Amino acid sequence: MSPIRTRIATLDDLDVIAMLFDAYRQFYEQAPDLALARRFMTDRLQRGESVVLLALNEADQVLGFCQLYPTFCSVEAKPIYSLYDLFVDPAARRSGAGKVLLLAAERLAADNGMARMDLTTARTNKPAQAAYESLGWVRDDIFFAYSKFIGFTPKR
Repeated sequence: MSPIRTRIATLDDLDVIAMLFDAYRQFYEQAPDLALARRFMTDRLQRGESVVLLALNEADQVLGFCQLYPTFCSVEAKPIYSLYDLFVDPAARRSGAGKVLLLAAERLAADNGMARMDLTTARTNKPAQAAYESLGWVRDDIFFAYSKFIGFTPKR
């Protein structure tokens, strides 16, 4: 297995990030839309609304990404990261890229004074759950997660 390294993505990485983000969305049963993926990621990076970590092999090929959103925990009165997106290209799965990204996210969170990281995953995504738990993530059995879709159209 070749060494995998990580780095923080920049706007120069948009082409590869958009492709991976589009594939990530398709994994969650969204229609392919590379233009939407590119716009979304451009906005996040330009506005400084998220941090994107890339996993790269020795040849500098991007194997996957992790997107972290800085937010806060009101109860703890501390900043946290929401690890919302983690995706490894199917050809690079089982290479260790996912684990490397999770560990890099943890280091980044510590370096940036975050109290913790939170994430959610599909109940059926057993491989991801096993990976998280092997790295010390603890499943929340106390709180339920709820969502409510809001159908509004922004005014232009």
